[in-house]
Amino acid sequence: MISVFKINAFLAFLMVSVLAGMGLGLPLPKIAGAVEKGIGDVLGSLVIIITTGAMLGKLVAESGAAQKIAQVMMDVFGTRHIQWAMVITGFVIGIPLYYGIGFVLMVPLIFSVVYRYKLPALYIGLPMLAALSVTHGFLPPHPSPAALVVQFKANMGLTLFYGLLVAIPAIVIGGPLFARTLKNIPSTPMASFRAKELPENELPGTFISLFTALLPVILLGLASFLPLFLDPDSTILPIITFLGHPSIVMLIVLILAGYFLGIRRGKKMDHLSGIFGDALKDIALILLIIAGSGALKEILTQSGVSKEIAGYLQQLSVEPLFLAWLIAALIRFCVGSATVAGLATAGIIVPLMVATHTDPNLMVLAVGAGSLMFSHVNDAGFWMFKEYFNLSLKDTFRSWALMESIVGIAGLAGVLLLKIIIA
Repeated sequence: MISVFKINAFLAFLMVSVLAGMGLGLPLPKIAGAVEKGIGDVLGSLVIIITTGAMLGKLVAESGAAQKIAQVMMDVFGTRHIQWAMVITGFVIGIPLYYGIGFVLMVPLIFSVVYRYKLPALYIGLPMLAALSVTHGFLPPHPSPAALVVQFKANMGLTLFYGLLVAIPAIVIGGPLFARTLKNIPSTPMASFRAKELPENELPGTFISLFTALLPVILLGLASFLPLFLDPDSTILPIITFLGHPSIVMLIVLILAGYFLGIRRGKKMDHLSGIFGDALKDIALILLIIAGSGALKEILTQSGVSKEIAGYLQQLSVEPLFLAWLIAALIRFCVGSATVAGLATAGIIVPLMVATHTDPNLMVLAVGAGSLMFSHVNDAGFWMFKEYFNLSLKDTFRSWALMESIVGIAGLAGVLLLKIIIA
């Protein structure tokens, strides 16, 4: 529908979701409810993050903070090594930061570097996003790896250590090395994220620019690690949990950014409101497309398609780590969500893992690597990348989808190699 008939992606998702529900045997009264639930579930967890992140990104771009950060990065690393600077930034930010927040925060920085130094957008952007994606799929405290550690009764610290050993080569292969093959793919990023070149005397200071951009990382990092050092009955633990929720963090950061990058520098509220309004216009279509992908995901989940496929695979006589990776990969292909793929695989693979005495720490990583595979049109990340970078479907498959599969395969190879080393 999207590629051949040029139908709007949101409408195509809705129509296909309804048709798929009928074809897969869902009761007719439940199909509409499943579509609405899928839209509500995906937007419920993303809409605040994406909208506040877009506002923050627009403000960082318009205020000159992104321009200042780009200058600092170029001064430190130089044009020749800017790609590696992006990788390091994405990796460090990606450890405590949820993928959706990291994406919308880093896109303006990527575009500032692209426009200012006339560099290919995918060559610069993909390595950073590869780092964000790998940390999301492999490393605690992200939702899926953290939950898998508990379900597999693995060790959080050891899993994180193994995860770092596996993640770094996967990022290098799927990021800087792969991105070198994409220099000729045309990409004109969304104009709204192109920062206007401001005179040096109108730019915010280095500290306030970096502080504003990194504050979400600082707050989420504190919220993730402080509870590890507190008594479970501590009275401040609920406060930390509340203030550390991604939606609350983004709201706090947006308010502070509005003050430091706007009000404190003499900007009026009308000016800030105009920036925020423009940011919302820019992402309206992205939100609708993500909502449509959530509807299709819910239909496939409620119909039991992913469990059917995984059930057949469980009967195969193959290496348990590879089987877990394959099950997660196929569920990811069906439902589009790396988190859902990882958690759905856990219930299927636990009995096999126990029976074969497979290292639970490696099993977490194998499932995480599989959950990054086969990103396509039912994945919200696929559409965010396509729309933000203004790519055709073909080029999105050639860049984003292939990158996700490369890091998934590299992750599996790393896990199997680690098994040989620690055996």
